[in-house]
Amino acid sequence: MWIEEDNKLKKTFKFKDFQEAFAFMTRVAFLAEAQNHHPNWSNVYNTVEIELTTHDAGNTVTKKDHALAKAIDGLSS
Repeated sequence: MWIEEDNKLKKTFKFKDFQEAFAFMTRVAFLAEAQNHHPNWSNVYNTVEIELTTHDAGNTVTKKDHALAKAIDGLSS
């Protein structure tokens, strides 16, 4: 579940191992590039943390963030 706090949509994804986490990040990268909307994220071993905010809207959560979040959720199901 995405959580909205501090003007960001946030979610943590856990995977079996680093390889699965990295593959997920690669798929997210293609989605983000297609939407021209790029996440702030981090990866440690099997965990990927993603934060979404719209920089050109004053670093607030917008429809662009919700659309990307929905697309990302589609990858992880």
